[in-house]
This record gives sequence, C-alpha cells and structure tokens, in this order.
Amino acid sequence: MKKPELLAPAGSPEALRAAIHFGADAVYVGGPLLQLRAEAAGFSFDALAEGADYVHGRGKKLYVAVNCFATNAEIAAAPAYAKELRSVGADAVIVSDLGLIAAIRKAVPDLPVHVSTQANVLNYAAVNAFASMGCRRVVLGREMTLADIEALKGKIDPDVEIEAFVHGAMCMAYSGRCLLSSFLNNRSGNRGECTQPCRWEYYLVEKKRANMLIPVAEEDGATAILSSADLNCLPFLNRLADAGVSSFKIEGRMKSPYYVATVVNAYRRRIDGTAEVDVLERELDAASHRPYTSGFYFGEAKTDPNNDGRYRASCRFTGVVLGKTGEGTYLVEMRNAFALGDTLEVLSPRSIGLSFPVTSIRGESGEPKEKADLVQEKVEIACPHALEAGDILRKRL
Repeated sequence: MKKPELLAPAGSPEALRAAIHFGADAVYVGGPLLQLRAEAAGFSFDALAEGADYVHGRGKKLYVAVNCFATNAEIAAAPAYAKELRSVGADAVIVSDLGLIAAIRKAVPDLPVHVSTQANVLNYAAVNAFASMGCRRVVLGREMTLADIEALKGKIDPDVEIEAFVHGAMCMAYSGRCLLSSFLNNRSGNRGECTQPCRWEYYLVEKKRANMLIPVAEEDGATAILSSADLNCLPFLNRLADAGVSSFKIEGRMKSPYYVATVVNAYRRRIDGTAEVDVLERELDAASHRPYTSGFYFGEAKTDPNNDGRYRASCRFTGVVLGKTGEGTYLVEMRNAFALGDTLEVLSPRSIGLSFPVTSIRGESGEPKEKADLVQEKVEIACPHALEAGDILRKRL
C-alpha cells in the first residue's frame, strides 16, 4: 500500500498525546473559535501552542478546525484569529465557509487551508475551484464512492491533496448539514452545538392516547431509525490509497483518548502491514462503537437491519501507563476498576495480543491493595511485558 498520512482527532491534550504515541502522522483539533465542537473540544491558545510544540517535537503536524458556517461578525474576526493560529504553530486550518477561506487566505497567505468535508465537495470541478483560491487540500464529502474518487483524481490540480474519512461516526444528514438539533433543541450542529437527536430512540404517539408509546421499529426490533452506523474502511484501505487519497482521516474529536489510541493503532498497523486485517478488526471492536459499515464507498449506504444504534465494545479501558518504577513494575493511572486476579491486555504501538494476570497492586505509599477502584488512582502493578509511558491497559468484557 502507498502510505498516506494518518490523521487523528483530538478533543483534549491527552487524546492528542495518545494519537501521536500510537502512530498518527498528524492530529486535528479545534481552537477557541469557529469550530463545530466549540463547547466540548476546543483548545485554548495556550493549549494549542503546547500541542503544536508536542507534535512538532515528534515530527508530526497539527491542523486546526475552523469549520463552522460564519456570521458577518465572525468573518470580520477571522483575520486576527488566523494570525493567532499561525503564531501558535498550526500547520493548516480546516475550513468550510467560502468567506472564511477568502479572509484567511488574504490575512495569512502562508497558512495552508484544507477544505472541510462540511463543504460537501463531490466533484473535480469543486476541487479545482477551491484550488484556484489557494487551498492545499480538500476533504471529500462522505457521499462519494470509490469509483467517484478514482474518476476525480485524474481531473484535478495535481498539487491538491485529497483527504477522506476512513473511520468513525457518520452523520445521517448530507455532509453533516443537519438542522434536527436546531429544530428540537435550538442548538445547531452547524454552529458546533449538536445534541445528536439522531441517536435518540423514538416512539409513535397518538394525539388522544398520550400515555401509549408505540416503538418505531425498522426490522428485528431496531428502534434507532435515524442513527447511522460507524464507518470502518480497514478492510479496503488499500483501495482508497490506490484511488488517490493522500490522507486517511479518523472521526472523533468527542471521543476518549482510549478510543483514539485503539483506532489509530489499528490503522497504523494496517497502513504499515504489521498485522493481519482480521486481527485488527478485533482490535477495532475493543473500542466503543455502533455497528460498522463501509459507508457510501461501494454505492448507496445500506442500513444493517440489526443496527440497534447502540454502542458496544469488547474491552474496557482500565489504565494508562505513566512509567517504569522498577524491574517488572510500572506506575499506572486507573481509569476503570481492576483487581488482583484480573487478566489485563496491553495496548501498545510496539506489540499486539499481549495479556497478563494482575498479581500485585500497590498504592502510592507502597501499601498492598486488593483492587484499584478510586477515580484516576495511581498504583504500581507488576507486569511481565515491557511497557512504556502512554501504553494502555484494558480488560476484556
């Protein structure tokens, strides 16, 4: 396989570090303004600067999402914001609004602009139009098929890179342009405030029988009529590379560091060819996800009749390794409880498939413990495998 960039999401500094530790080539984040995860996953300017220093120190890149649909006032504020992003070390900005693109290009010509999937680019003419504005990369709309991408590649400016989503949640609306949250909760997904009502379970109610709730089901009892499945391109990643995709994007700025680590690790190994696909599919099942789909890449997206819209995972995140404390002992920060006798698995960029029984747990003062069950408690455990700071421990369910 050609080796495209592996681009990971980060909604927190911890997720950013996990993405880099497990093999991402670049990380995309949100800043304090103009992004679609504004409340929950926005980095301050100080945090952006620290994140940029961290990724650059490891030879990686940092992209900042500036992908909301802007108001007049926000267009006026964009030049100063873009200059600040450049000064803190952003390698590129991800933008959907034409006005924002023009304002940023004028204010900071040397700051690369990547066109967001929110712009729903589905054809070569749109790619070339954005290229004429000076955009360096276009993130394709998720409605494109593999055949569409192959046909597009030969008709676009050869200097423009193509990025495509390969994993994660898919919006039920066209290129994410949804007004459902705005209608039901007065919180617009196009302004970074989506409450995800498409993930809710719905009932049919008859006007005169308000207490009679009738489940809305598609097939086999599924009630998540608006909830899409999660995208998973791992089995055909090579075909995307052959079609001309130069950056593989993972969705998930609202996801946990454990999710980011798990998915990045699997895709890194797939790109590098260091593990078989069936092994990596099992790895992807270890993180919380809805039923998987190949999206639109092979034509019209099909809804699995068994898609109940519910999350599932085969493992639980139990701890993150902070460092080595002695011969065969490590300091671990607990995330979910574990106890003596439990079998834990190791999630590491250097190995795959390792597990061990918990034979020793000691508190920070050295006292022996039966279990680690305090929130983010730091404990010392014995492990026969070589671990490094940033490695993750999990427990199979």
